[in-house]
Amino acid sequence: MSGGAIRERDLIRRISEILGGVENDDCALIEAGERYLVATTDMLHRQTDFPEIMNPWQIGWMAVAVNLSDIAAMGAEPAGLLMAVGLPPEDDLYFIDELFSGFRDCAAYYSTRILGGDTDSHQELTVTGTALGWVEKDLVLRRSGARPGDLLCTTGSLGGAGGGLYAWQQGGLDSPLIEKLLEPEPRLAEGRALAKSGAVTAMMDNSDGLALSLSDLSAASRVGFVVYEERLPLAEGLEEMVGRERAVEMAYCAGGDFELVFSVGREKLEAARQACQLTVIGEVVKEGIWMERDGERGRLEAKGYEHMIGI
Repeated sequence: MSGGAIRERDLIRRISEILGGVENDDCALIEAGERYLVATTDMLHRQTDFPEIMNPWQIGWMAVAVNLSDIAAMGAEPAGLLMAVGLPPEDDLYFIDELFSGFRDCAAYYSTRILGGDTDSHQELTVTGTALGWVEKDLVLRRSGARPGDLLCTTGSLGGAGGGLYAWQQGGLDSPLIEKLLEPEPRLAEGRALAKSGAVTAMMDNSDGLALSLSDLSAASRVGFVVYEERLPLAEGLEEMVGRERAVEMAYCAGGDFELVFSVGREKLEAARQACQLTVIGEVVKEGIWMERDGERGRLEAKGYEHMIGI
């Protein structure tokens, strides 16, 4: 089979069938007494994952942050990371020093560390991170569990990373949104607090964009969602930069925000609010993924950041 391409999520489903079924969560769960050991891995490439504007320290930071975001989505605490790096011949010692300093600094900022890994030569810079964490069995948060009638919520703001990419492409290098693109902040404290609140019924991170994340949550929980457009917490300055319609599109589809999107039982909303700052952006319904604007609903297409795999 050759000469075509397949979407990343379609390929994952195909591989899952070959392997006999793999749970579609941000992390794998491994039994460890009264707790789960959670594990996640993510492979990043220079050309497809790191904007050209990124310095090597920021590349290192992002490679760690994307893995810690998956730990956050499970309500877990990080235990450490393994980092495997394929280095091209043109990368000098300065680049390598800065890259590994980025690994170290991001891990330390979130109270964890790099446990080890591997290095090798490669035609293109390739970084594979594996993050490990711990979560109590009665606190673990998964993508399944949302129920019709629950409220749909998000941490932080949306569209900021997409706005940062746009600003860079337009030459607006002084835009504060560029930092959101280049130095993402995984919501570990928020994820842990939400797990302890007992209010959350399902959760994942939205690093690929809100629309794709809702599609994944919908499939795992076998429910639908309606998002009220006027409630979307757009990143500060985004609407002024690109206009309302483009800003909303970035919130849905641009990816790179690394916020948590989750459902909360209505009766437990206050407990969730006590856990962290959040915005209620919609609710869980029986089926379909909908966007409501001015009282009118339309289908929300599952678009976002997704690799196309050549086959």
